[in-house]
Amino acid sequence: MNKRDVVLGLLDPSKPQTSIPAAFFLHFDPSCHFGQAAVEKHLEFVRATGMDFVKIQYELGFPRVPAIQRAAQWPGMPLYDEAFFAPQLEVVKGIVKAVRREALVLVTLYSPFMCASHAVGEDAVLRHIREDPEPVVKGMEIITTSLMTFVRACIRLGVDGFYHSTQGGETNRLVNRTLFDTFVRPFDLAVIREAERACPFNVLHVCDYAGEYGDLSRFRDYPGQVVSCPLKVGGRPLPLTEAHRLFGRPVMGGLDRRGAVATGSEAAIRAEVEAVLRDAPERVVLGADCTVPADTPWANLRTAIETAHAWQRG
Repeated sequence: MNKRDVVLGLLDPSKPQTSIPAAFFLHFDPSCHFGQAAVEKHLEFVRATGMDFVKIQYELGFPRVPAIQRAAQWPGMPLYDEAFFAPQLEVVKGIVKAVRREALVLVTLYSPFMCASHAVGEDAVLRHIREDPEPVVKGMEIITTSLMTFVRACIRLGVDGFYHSTQGGETNRLVNRTLFDTFVRPFDLAVIREAERACPFNVLHVCDYAGEYGDLSRFRDYPGQVVSCPLKVGGRPLPLTEAHRLFGRPVMGGLDRRGAVATGSEAAIRAEVEAVLRDAPERVVLGADCTVPADTPWANLRTAIETAHAWQRG
């Protein structure tokens, strides 16, 4: 089977998973964020590590909007058309053309809440939500409309899915479910459902870069054929088997992004991968809990991936 078949096979519970796919992600040097340099660097990375699908890094952050200083100003959030996303779409087009026949191509999709934080700053987002909610909702709708433009353009270019990274429900942010359900959830669902409508393979990534989660129950019904979770929730470890039971679908992860895969020896990496797979659920993709540090040796990632590929279930 080629890599597309191996990864898509995760979605058919009637077929045994005979091979463990694996993938890792990192941010490249800014000189390789756009244009042909970005296309070539992504392809070089994928082929050097032997990973099983391509995830295109999203590097076109929403510009800062200094005019928004108060909650009442959120209806003035800029609306971005397809021309704004052109530098990122050029990368998507080049990678789809180069590898889609051999591997799935996913695009990183930051959630509307994350993009709002890029635009006005995280502290301001949280302050404005509490200060005057109604205009903030209008601004979130504008951000979501911009992201939908990007999603639809990627779909037209032939991507197989999206790696949707969501934040906002951490214990240091919108732990209150009512606030989360007003300012994060509906906008997340709008973009994920658009991806799900047209693409066969989408990964829901609950991102803990900004803080820890008390629980993940609010994400249980989020769309996504595969779920990528933090390694720790509510102050305790979250094994892949528990994540699988919680979400009822294949899971991705298992390795600490700052652990052996980033800095360890070949023997340490192999040992950690084997320990993760020994206790993994039936359907799994080996990976890290999030993007690995940019200076992670590619050889380390290849070691982890080769170990997953060689793994034989007991």
